[in-house]
Amino acid sequence: MPKGPLDLGLTLGPLRRGPADPTFRATADGSVWRACRTPAGPGTLRVRAQGGEVLGEAWGPGAAWLLEQLPELLGAGDDPEAFVPRHRLVALARHRRPGLRLTRTGLVLESLIPSVLEQKVTTDEAYRAWRRLVRRFGEPAPGPAGVGERPMWVMPAPRTWALIPSWEWHRAGVDDKRASTILRAVRVAARLEQAVGMPADEARTRLEVVPGVGPWTSAEVVQRSHGAADEVTVGDLHLPGIVGWALAGDREADDAEMLRLLEPYAGQRHRAARLILLSGHVPARRKPKMRRVDIGLL
Repeated sequence: MPKGPLDLGLTLGPLRRGPADPTFRATADGSVWRACRTPAGPGTLRVRAQGGEVLGEAWGPGAAWLLEQLPELLGAGDDPEAFVPRHRLVALARHRRPGLRLTRTGLVLESLIPSVLEQKVTTDEAYRAWRRLVRRFGEPAPGPAGVGERPMWVMPAPRTWALIPSWEWHRAGVDDKRASTILRAVRVAARLEQAVGMPADEARTRLEVVPGVGPWTSAEVVQRSHGAADEVTVGDLHLPGIVGWALAGDREADDAEMLRLLEPYAGQRHRAARLILLSGHVPARRKPKMRRVDIGLL
């Protein structure tokens, strides 16, 4: 397990796609549950902190893989001490969140598909689509998480994604462009999963070979699959303004200005951005929210 403080919620939180994500659950006893499709098959993982230790349990064909991967998932390969705050706000955020680690899942497709669903739509729309598609075409999570009133689900296998009818994408509120990107990705799923063995920048290059996967999406993936401390999300609607406001009082900052402001954190720019977001120091909203359009009702 990683040395030093560990906050399970902060570390694993980026893997959760909305409060009702059927593949992720945090329970009142402090446990975090994940239902995954691993290279060995479906698996369910429960992680909890107890008496200064972190305990993991797993079920299903992917259980052994999940337990073997657990240290990396909890940030054992991360090096928070390499981060040197250059701004008071960032230093304060780090002081208040000492248990933040950058997770490394070792899985590509489970982050790629929901990231594609989040392209150019509200997060609520993307989360709804993810929930509907996983519950309809996935399979119950192995072990105790897969039963009861609110069972967890493992996302569909690549071949199952490829066989989803066009009208089901429509009912889930997913337009043809995003659906087509996912279909292209699952056809080369094995090649994409191999990217976990590459450096993050090379992995992004491989991901971006898939039409419809650009810099925004590839960054969102490797931040999770690789625990990539330096890969910044560009092309985001809100992040440049948040970083600009936090570091320079510039709410109109664009991607270029955001990257300039993050230059002092070279090698750790993603961690710096995470800490800025966790600081809660964001500019007041001046523009209306993106209008939600549910194409499933058209």
